[in-house]
Amino acid sequence: MLHKEIPFLRIIIPLCAGIISNLYTEPGPIFLLTASVLIAASFLFSIYFNRSRMNILFGFIMTLALILCGHLMYSHEKNRITILEQKKSKIICTVSDFPEERENSYRVKVRLAAVSDSDGIKRIAGSMLLYIRKDSSVTDLLPGDILKIVCIPAVITARGNPCEFDYRSYMENHGIKFMSFISKHDILGRIVPENRRIVHRALIIRERIIEMYRNRGITGRNLALVAAMTVGEKTMLEPEQKENFRKAGVMHIMAVSGLHAMVLSLFVFNILFFLKRRFNILRIILAISILWAFAFVTGLTPSVMRATLMFSFIQAGSLMKRPANSLNSVLSSAFVLILIRPSVIFDTGFLLSYSAVIFIIAFYRNLYIRLQLKNWLADKVWQSVVVAFVAQAGTFPLTVMLFNRFPAYFLITNVIIVPLSSLIIITGCMIPLLYPLVFLSGFLGTTLNYLTSITEFLTETAASLPGSTIGGIGMPVIECILLTLIITILCYILINNQLRLVKYLLTLVLMSALVTSLRDISVRRTNELIVYNSPGATVVGIRTGKILNLYSTEANMPDEVMRHISTLSLKVEKTLPANETTCIEISGRRILISGSVGSKLLSSVSPEIVILTGPRPLIKDCSGLHKYPEMLILSSETASGFSLSDEFSFLFNKTPFNVRKSGAFIMSL
Repeated sequence: MLHKEIPFLRIIIPLCAGIISNLYTEPGPIFLLTASVLIAASFLFSIYFNRSRMNILFGFIMTLALILCGHLMYSHEKNRITILEQKKSKIICTVSDFPEERENSYRVKVRLAAVSDSDGIKRIAGSMLLYIRKDSSVTDLLPGDILKIVCIPAVITARGNPCEFDYRSYMENHGIKFMSFISKHDILGRIVPENRRIVHRALIIRERIIEMYRNRGITGRNLALVAAMTVGEKTMLEPEQKENFRKAGVMHIMAVSGLHAMVLSLFVFNILFFLKRRFNILRIILAISILWAFAFVTGLTPSVMRATLMFSFIQAGSLMKRPANSLNSVLSSAFVLILIRPSVIFDTGFLLSYSAVIFIIAFYRNLYIRLQLKNWLADKVWQSVVVAFVAQAGTFPLTVMLFNRFPAYFLITNVIIVPLSSLIIITGCMIPLLYPLVFLSGFLGTTLNYLTSITEFLTETAASLPGSTIGGIGMPVIECILLTLIITILCYILINNQLRLVKYLLTLVLMSALVTSLRDISVRRTNELIVYNSPGATVVGIRTGKILNLYSTEANMPDEVMRHISTLSLKVEKTLPANETTCIEISGRRILISGSVGSKLLSSVSPEIVILTGPRPLIKDCSGLHKYPEMLILSSETASGFSLSDEFSFLFNKTPFNVRKSGAFIMSL
């Protein structure tokens, strides 16, 4: 039975449901206390039914308890972050990672420890992003260094564009709610600790490994690729490299994941073959230890943690002569990660990683044995094809929803490039181990450089092929969930010949069609004004049903608009420049788009809504008007320090809506 072979399935689903419920409702303490008491009492009552073969009441109460636990866990995680006052403060913090170079600054993630004010020193929790003006002294900061800084914390905001990734929620889920801009003079003190935390030591070791690669002749783009694939350092990658790997459908090899952990674990197991019989316990312990060391050095990403935990559980089961169900081991690793950080279920890496591995475990073997090939090379190619196909089937809905694209040549690229990446991972791990032996490590460095060059060449070639990416596609969350269920049941029917499940498949297809139709009807019956938050540009959208008319200062369509169009299947009828004064009338409302306004223009147009464009919009004398606009909007093109004088705010009788600071402006018409 499924519930007996995979008990963690019954735990994970209600636990995740409870976490997700916290996004939509936060009941008060009285309700939560009452619910806890009722659940505890119901547990005691359900004991009377233990004599029967199936205690349905106990299972139902357990499900409710897990939902409540998930809700409380996520609530506790969010409430742990201290809310800072947005005023000049002296803060004590710990550097969490190496400074990341930006165009005009260094970005440093710090963990908050205390804030000093007139009342004394108060302990605080959470993390903050510091943007430090470029200075050579900033590069000396190491993970674990303790800083005393003076800064004005600012809340991290989302851009607020329709159907867009919620950056604010993403950062909050990683414990970061605030950011601040400082210079080196705002760093009042720095303490270099004698003993750093193991996580900080791992990051320093990672940087030393990258330096070892550099000393063995790996530089430039090759070094960036090697650092990303072996130790998870992706900040060195150029945007063009990332885009090529996305188009080729092999972006997963750029992020240290379960693939890397699997390759490393198999390699370690094979080189310790001489311990297989009498010292098998030692072999397993060494393999697990090396894998955990690799996980620490790569930053304990969810995908590596998943693979490491799963490998540890499976090997622990074999040591105890109790072989574990692979799917249950995967879900148990997810359970551990959720206990550590409940919000991990919203991470893109977590979702993609677990979707891929669950599909591989569920469908790989039965699909692979459908075709038996005697030739060794052909069999290996077939294995790669099957793994790539089932993994892509599992991640297809998420890929479309999150990235609005799909790589067309993923089967070919995975068959060719993934084996190369395995060689890069193994060679990259050998260099630090053999670094003192200059001859061997130098040879490995040359080999690694060559392998990396081939990988990048093949990736660029695949990305440049016509039709390498199917773009302009997307879907909302509900449709993504339904499509995932449809693909799961369809794969199960086709691979395992389970025709009895066709009725469930048809039910899900009908539900998906109904949801899509309802969304389509809802979009067609509504009109909207959208002032997109596109940095450095003015982009205004007038949506009438499924038709979108754009007024933009950009020659190319911004990504923010493309995502909106892809998700809701909108059609752009026309795109007009927003550099000139434009008046639009829709649903009885007049909308004026202009870089400068005055009493003459406002009197002649009488707009209800004014959208100001340009870095510094010009507002002339507007006194004496009979009718003032109902809404004044500053587009995201305005300079960061620009603000209207209090005089104009008083005349318009309301504070202007600043898209750059407050996010995209969306209004029903």
